[in-house]
Amino acid sequence: MSLADIVEPLQQPLFTVLGTPVSWTEFLGFGSGALCVWLVARQHLANWPIGIANNLFFILLFTQAGLYADAGLQIVFIALAAYGWWTWTHGGGPGSDSLPVRRTTRTEWTWLAAAGAVGTLALTLLLDRATDSTVPFWDALTTALSLTATYGQCRKRIESWWLWIAADVVYVPLYAYKELYLTSLLYIGFLTLCVLGLRSWSRDLAPAPRPEPAGAPA
Repeated sequence: MSLADIVEPLQQPLFTVLGTPVSWTEFLGFGSGALCVWLVARQHLANWPIGIANNLFFILLFTQAGLYADAGLQIVFIALAAYGWWTWTHGGGPGSDSLPVRRTTRTEWTWLAAAGAVGTLALTLLLDRATDSTVPFWDALTTALSLTATYGQCRKRIESWWLWIAADVVYVPLYAYKELYLTSLLYIGFLTLCVLGLRSWSRDLAPAPRPEPAGAPA
């Protein structure tokens, strides 16, 4: 049995929304994506394997829809999920088996902003010149926002929720434009879950570490 034989049934219509068929791939991506975000909001470690399954479904879905940057983004997400999985269990430092929620530092913001701007520009040019994408800038922008948000999620930076909210505000009309109505609806749900996640993480926000006073012994 070839890979095409496995994938083909997942691309078959399951039901119709607004006159547009919804495939098994989109339906399973919907369910696993919603569950993943709910688990992230609860800081549950199972969000990472569920998220990897969601990424695999979305690789198929976005490739079929011509959203190539979003499809490629899922591969990066899988790598980041492995990193996040490890960080959440080992990144708390000596004497801790979990990573605390913290704010993004000024240095991290500088690097994230620079990487996001460069990534958006580079991806826009690449998609415009090398693919048949009809939405190169918006595909690139959501890709950059999602990557920076995922980094923050891996490090349990509370501002990662604001980055996800910004990405979702663009994703909702983008997927509707590409006639991925169920996925567009999913991202409306993501917006709600992001707000809930932001509130939940805010309650667990760890105090910023105080700098050592000058002259203090090492």
